Amino acid sequence: QVQLVESGGGLVQPGGSLRLSCAASGSFFSINAMAWYRQAPGKQRELVAAITSGGSTDYADSMKGRFTISRDNAKNTVYLQMNSLKPEDTAVYYCNAQGELRSGRPFISWGQGTQVTVSS
Repeated sequence: QVQLVESGGGLVQPGGSLRLSCAASGSFFSINAMAWYRQAPGKQRELVAAITSGGSTDYADSMKGRFTISRDNAKNTVYLQMNSLKPEDTAVYYCNAQGELRSGRPFISWGQGTQVTVSS
């Protein structure tokens, strides 16, 4: 089992910044990709950004230049630095991790989500 615990969400004014963190724990052998998704009310969950164990990153077009994903492999933690936040960034942000369990089986895990609200 792999557990993901997110933190760092909250209320911020437009133009402000927030940093999300997600720490993985459990019986895994390796974590390959980690990612952040978000889901706004009435909308489908969408990819925000992803990062591989080697540090390669990918971003949704609307987040490029404003959001930065990073990870600390030693701490099994992924971060999302969000700058120049807009009201349309309001959503529940979910952490995702994919890798291999100690048993050799692959896993995909999700965090419980953290609310980000951008409002004046």
